[in-house]
Amino acid sequence: MKLFILISYVLMGYVASAAYPIVTIPYIIRGQAQGTTYEVKYFADEEIVTKEDIDSIFSVIDASMSLYKPNSLISSFNSGDNKKVKLDEHMYKVIQASLKYHKVTNGYFDVTVFPLLKLWGFGPDGFRFNPSKSQVDSVLQHIGRDKLVLSGKYLKKRNKNVAIDLNGIAQGYTVDVLSKYLVQKNITSFIVEVGGEIYCQGEKPSGETYKIEIQRPGNDTKGGYKISLKNKAITTSGSYEKYRVVDGKPISHHIDPKTGYPLTNNTLSATVIANKAMEADALDNYLMFLPPEEAISFVETLPHVEAYIIYYENNTLKELQSSGFNNYIYKVQNPL
Repeated sequence: MKLFILISYVLMGYVASAAYPIVTIPYIIRGQAQGTTYEVKYFADEEIVTKEDIDSIFSVIDASMSLYKPNSLISSFNSGDNKKVKLDEHMYKVIQASLKYHKVTNGYFDVTVFPLLKLWGFGPDGFRFNPSKSQVDSVLQHIGRDKLVLSGKYLKKRNKNVAIDLNGIAQGYTVDVLSKYLVQKNITSFIVEVGGEIYCQGEKPSGETYKIEIQRPGNDTKGGYKISLKNKAITTSGSYEKYRVVDGKPISHHIDPKTGYPLTNNTLSATVIANKAMEADALDNYLMFLPPEEAISFVETLPHVEAYIIYYENNTLKELQSSGFNNYIYKVQNPL
């Protein structure tokens, strides 16, 4: 009798499941944070993560590393009165990564560049004037990895004029934090985007991978590449995104920490595919400093990293890509 009842329950459950199948649908969360927009899209049979959950994560990270919040931990460190701070979990991880990528990029990825960014009008205070050579030289004295000391969980600066900007990888780091949160919630298919920095996990319920279209510079009407991603991050840095015009010439927001002057070369954009968004975020900035051929040669030395470069040569738009980048191309529309 008990066996009959048990079998009946099982059969009834099976029939109910067949009659009312579990439907996996997309849940989309959008908002504004870190001076930009974000979007989180995941597939599930019920709502698991809410906008409040996502916004609370942004709030914690901003309290740590936002230059636009006067009471944030980074703002406290940058103030002239504070030469040392105890790092929280988020800022500690980003500082560790920043020091690592400073070495990997031969010093071009340098978080102490913040005073130069402000001098050239790319800081929170905006543009005021074009700096003179003497002003640039004066600020350069406070730029460099040697001006920082990481001792345990404490970050120290050599003098009060040293200040840091973690925006070069903070958005990529935020994408990684949000992605980890979704995985911890047992969500297996999602895409996270913060200010153009993206991570894709798993496949859609249809079995399709996530597709990302690479943005083309300026008003170019030619189509680009659609990139197929699974458990990968993709980020893009471009000189056409943030700039000012001085004497009829565009001034890039990429500041050379060695010269103190904005970057001037023929590279328009660098797109990087990597396992983590923070890694891709750091590397795409560095590739902007290198000649296109040298940038690709550098990427070829890195495991699990691919890159795509768009640049101008003789007034012609050209492209280069690493040897494995082709593996991610889903569809080419009107190639160069």
